[in-house]
Amino acid sequence: MKIALTEKVAIPSGVSCELASGMLTCSKNGVSVSRSMLIPRIVTEIKGNEIILSCVKGNKKDYKTIKSYVAHINNLFSGLDKKAVYELEACNVHFPITMKIDSGRLLINNFLGEKNPRVAVILPNVDVQLKGAKITVTSADKDAAGQTAANIEKATKIRNRDRRIFQDGIYIVERPGRKD
Repeated sequence: MKIALTEKVAIPSGVSCELASGMLTCSKNGVSVSRSMLIPRIVTEIKGNEIILSCVKGNKKDYKTIKSYVAHINNLFSGLDKKAVYELEACNVHFPITMKIDSGRLLINNFLGEKNPRVAVILPNVDVQLKGAKITVTSADKDAAGQTAANIEKATKIRNRDRRIFQDGIYIVERPGRKD
């Protein structure tokens, strides 16, 4: 059954939000994060101190989409107060892994003795720091930080070998909101 769906998200005090050409930009104390809000069949607007997501003839799928974007907006607000920090750790048994950051990419050399480096893409506005075998990924945008951490972990995925024996790789050890 098609019904009118509406969800409202209150804008926290001190946060300014703008919606221009489908891009929602939130800023506070010089920190700015943005997200595309071009969602089919769903209208996004800012009225007063609220962000309103609405659909005229919505179904179950539209309701789920609206709720997902409400969570994304709340992640934007939480990133303005506290940065998302992911911690990764490089593990190796025989071949020592060397890493370096080069123009928006993390180069992983000598992984399992391979001659060609493996590459992980670092998204814009994400800070990556290397300290020995520890990697720290920090950003005000929780989605970008999580995707960068996933890119780094995926770059060292082992194929065609037994994972119980070849346990080398870079793994996420700690993520925001959860301790692993």
